[in-house]
Amino acid sequence: MMRDRPKLVRAALAAAALWLVWASVFTVRETEFAFLTQFGRPIRSVAEAGLHFKWPVQNVTYFDRRLRIYNPRPSEFLTRDKKNIVVENYVAWRIDDPEKFVQSVGDAGAAEMRLHDIIWSGLSAALGSQELDALVSPDPAAVRAREILDRLTEDSDRSALRQYGIRVVDVRIKRINLPEQNKQSVYARMRAERERIARQYRAEGEEQALAIRADADRQREEILSAAYREAERTRGEGDAESTRVYGQAYARNPRLYRFLRTLESYKRVLDDKTTAILSSDSELLKVLMRGQSGAP
Repeated sequence: MMRDRPKLVRAALAAAALWLVWASVFTVRETEFAFLTQFGRPIRSVAEAGLHFKWPVQNVTYFDRRLRIYNPRPSEFLTRDKKNIVVENYVAWRIDDPEKFVQSVGDAGAAEMRLHDIIWSGLSAALGSQELDALVSPDPAAVRAREILDRLTEDSDRSALRQYGIRVVDVRIKRINLPEQNKQSVYARMRAERERIARQYRAEGEEQALAIRADADRQREEILSAAYREAERTRGEGDAESTRVYGQAYARNPRLYRFLRTLESYKRVLDDKTTAILSSDSELLKVLMRGQSGAP
């Protein structure tokens, strides 16, 4: 028994040495902060990744240094032009000062509660100083949401870092909606506005249609008038030419001319249904019987 005691002492000393080494080292990952406390009193923070040493009586608390996303519940705000809107936003943040973070809030849940108060008050002030058209508008040049949120991010970051050791990276709006009790009235106004615009477009279309029809009627009358003038001129020229030809024919052979004119007149008067009673001295009878007119 006496011979085994030194072995036990050596084993106990070796175990104590191993425990002392294990209790004196700690590792920090790339995605973490390490914060050391001694009997509840903060000692220091370690941000460099790797193996580090501490006193065995010191405790190590790890904090994730990566970016976090906080999604608060949708809240109702009032714009400068007295429009109620429901805003759903998000906040991107991370721990920047572990010592101040531990002393002021302690964990991520409490940090998001403090962050909620800062962002909500900032959003309320920012949206209350702007009209709704600065947030939602069919004209992209009128929308100032990015500028408003950039300024809110800067102000919130300064306040959160100073109080809680938190870095606010970004504040953005995911959705802007209307309160349920206001939706129907807004939709009714939208429908009335669209109907007014539709009536205006229809009235403008009818006006343009009337102008087009009037112009088409005017052009039609002009074309018909020009065609009538051209037809009358052509007809006059034809009559003049016909008269000239008849005159030349009459000058060459008056008897033949009268004979042909008589035949033309008979042709216009007589057809297959005409019954004619002629006297013995009728020129037509002479033509039919002897083939020539009795005219000199």
